[in-house]
Amino acid sequence: MMKKVFLLIFLSIAFTGISQEANDSKFWDKVRFGGSFGVGFGNNTSNVAIFPSSIYEFNETFAMGVNLGYQYAKRNDVKSNVFSSGLLGLVNPIYEIQLSAEYEQLFVNSSFGDFRESYNYPALYFGAAYQISNNFVIGLRYDVLYNTNESIYASALSPIVRIFF
Repeated sequence: MMKKVFLLIFLSIAFTGISQEANDSKFWDKVRFGGSFGVGFGNNTSNVAIFPSSIYEFNETFAMGVNLGYQYAKRNDVKSNVFSSGLLGLVNPIYEIQLSAEYEQLFVNSSFGDFRESYNYPALYFGAAYQISNNFVIGLRYDVLYNTNESIYASALSPIVRIFF
């Protein structure tokens, strides 16, 4: 687990250095902060999530970044706290369309009465979204590594709501 966190930090630092050398413009002028969020309520189910992100825009078409996440989920008597970290790649072939690839490592702590369980699992999402403005996109993503026994989600398909400033 720690090896993955260190790898993510190392890649972020290396990515920053390469980006600064390859471009004459200031690095921070091309960095955007934001992320996504989610809220869901249903019959004996609730889900609240926040996923802050930071991306570096290489140009109008391509951006890469990192994200963190926290999610609270409750279904009947089962409760989960999920922490995640990941890498994000965005491609805009045309202004209105945003394609994404996102790798996440999720760390789950769940409880059912006195029973407690902790585990982690990977997710690899491919998504497509409609870009409403420079700062806002909505769409869908699909987890190609989806495993019904490990995932906290009921389906491999999930919505995308991204906001960047």
